[in-house]
Amino acid sequence: MRILPISLPTPFYIGPVNVYLIAEEPLTLIDTGPKTRAAAEALRAGLRKVGFLVSDLRRIVLTHAHEDHCGLARSLRDEAKNAEVLVHTWETGHRGGRLEYEEHRTLLLRAGVPDEEIESMRRLYEGMRLYADSLADDECSPLWDDAELEFASGSWRILHTPGHTPGSCSFVREADRTIIAGDCVLKRITPNPILSPDPIDANKRFRSLAEYLVSLARLRTFAPTMVYGGHGDPVSDYDELFNRYLRAIDARQKAVINRIPKPGATAWELSRGLFPDADDVHRFLAVSEAVAHLDLAESEGKVKMELNGVKEVYRRR
Repeated sequence: MRILPISLPTPFYIGPVNVYLIAEEPLTLIDTGPKTRAAAEALRAGLRKVGFLVSDLRRIVLTHAHEDHCGLARSLRDEAKNAEVLVHTWETGHRGGRLEYEEHRTLLLRAGVPDEEIESMRRLYEGMRLYADSLADDECSPLWDDAELEFASGSWRILHTPGHTPGSCSFVREADRTIIAGDCVLKRITPNPILSPDPIDANKRFRSLAEYLVSLARLRTFAPTMVYGGHGDPVSDYDELFNRYLRAIDARQKAVINRIPKPGATAWELSRGLFPDADDVHRFLAVSEAVAHLDLAESEGKVKMELNGVKEVYRRR
């Protein structure tokens, strides 16, 4: 079963995105790249290079619904004459901008983000929406944890690996312990635990970092020989990366906790101290990072949280 990586340009700071063609019936593309002319042309060229056209696609599988991974899903589906699109039901990005929902605004207010910053983030994400066409729920088929993507000569097991987003999925070919992991595993950087409402109860916050640590440990149980990520080179030594991630997460959590002053601080205030040069969308990523680490620290009894109006204020224990 051939796995054919295709690198596509993106307009984002992360750089090129990797999508993966499974050259087996039914012909399947995992992730699509953003909705830009450059990405669409690069994808067509990549397919032609290995003897295929967009019209040959029968299945489009999304690891998660960020614009750089799902942006071309609708247009590819239509060009391929209704290829099936599959995504986990906990993903919402494919239905529209992630900050349009009132629950996201509530989460940002709880994190102490000022109104003018929330409005700035909203405008930025409205611009991001240009890089993806939304899909309605009835235009997608669900990915289920532990189900299988079946092919003519074998199958890939679907692994729900939440953390980067609530519905992030990875795929393992158990015959040779190969994994396609989207943004769950990246060789050079630690993925952002994005601020998200809980998919079961939107009044709560999704505990992204705790879930992510579980996902990393779950992938480790497969003793992967090769992990293909959403960006950068594949990972051939997952154990080394796993331990490097744990060290990085531990160091960042200590940095977050050590920055909490005696009177306490909000996640927004801590994010500005941790990432003073962050601008534009990076401010949202920065506050996401701070919230994720504070949630984990609170669950481990390292900090306590008190409400000051709608704002969550954290103090060291």
